[in-house]
Amino acid sequence: MIEGILVDGLIFALLALGVFISFRILDFPDLTVDGSFATGAAIAAICIINGLGIFAATVLAFIGGAVAGAATATIHNKLKLPNLLSGILVMTMLYSINIRILGGRANIALLRVDTMITKVIGFGGSLPREYTLLIFMLLFVGIIKILIDIFFRTDLGITMGALGNNEQMIKTNGVNPETMKVIGLSLSNGLVALSGAILGQYQGFADAKLGQGMIVEGLAAVMLGEFLLRSNKIFVITLRVVLGAILYKGLMFFGRYYGYYIHMTPSDLKLITSVLVIVSLVIARSQDAAGQRRKERR
Repeated sequence: MIEGILVDGLIFALLALGVFISFRILDFPDLTVDGSFATGAAIAAICIINGLGIFAATVLAFIGGAVAGAATATIHNKLKLPNLLSGILVMTMLYSINIRILGGRANIALLRVDTMITKVIGFGGSLPREYTLLIFMLLFVGIIKILIDIFFRTDLGITMGALGNNEQMIKTNGVNPETMKVIGLSLSNGLVALSGAILGQYQGFADAKLGQGMIVEGLAAVMLGEFLLRSNKIFVITLRVVLGAILYKGLMFFGRYYGYYIHMTPSDLKLITSVLVIVSLVIARSQDAAGQRRKERR
């Protein structure tokens, strides 16, 4: 049971890292996530079924998500539309695009083909399935996390972080904020699509509605992680995002399997997720206000 929660949480952590980049680094509420998550699953599924290979399918899924993120940033930059509206427009378009990718079908099964998951299980030999997947996901997510940490220590990454805090400042330093938004949202949605690609293979199917509500779930994971660890170091910040994703999946697991004691049904989980986000926001704002009052007293 615990191994399954950890595997599910680590897959979800890739999405949470993408949401973290858009919401926390860029300060860009990007609703493209709901569409790009399903895009990643759809691209990976159709590539695998057509014999393109697991590695190529995964890379193309990441690229597909990155293109979706770049489209949102471009609409926002060039048409001067609000960031929320830009994300909604691309998310809506992606639903139709995802069905096109899936060959006109709403979903497609991956039960009779080799996927990343079946290959990993095969390498595990006599090791139990969940343990094999857990080791693989720990290594996979660990590598992605380290690469993100390295990126945000580069000049480009530091500039991107400054964009979310003060856009005017980077303009005065001769940096084009529009370019930063394209790069940031491409990276964000690429990670989201990568998460969708792995989840689709893990569940054994891809669906055009697979990403429905994922933006709220990703935001809940990011906020839960912020209560676990306090730090300004990028290594700790990304670690708490991963831990928040695992904690979120653990809470949802116990809600599904033990919620019947309080008459909770699976349909209530979306409600609980939204309440988690609201409570997290209220607590965070209360803590910020308390901190500001302490500074003023000093």
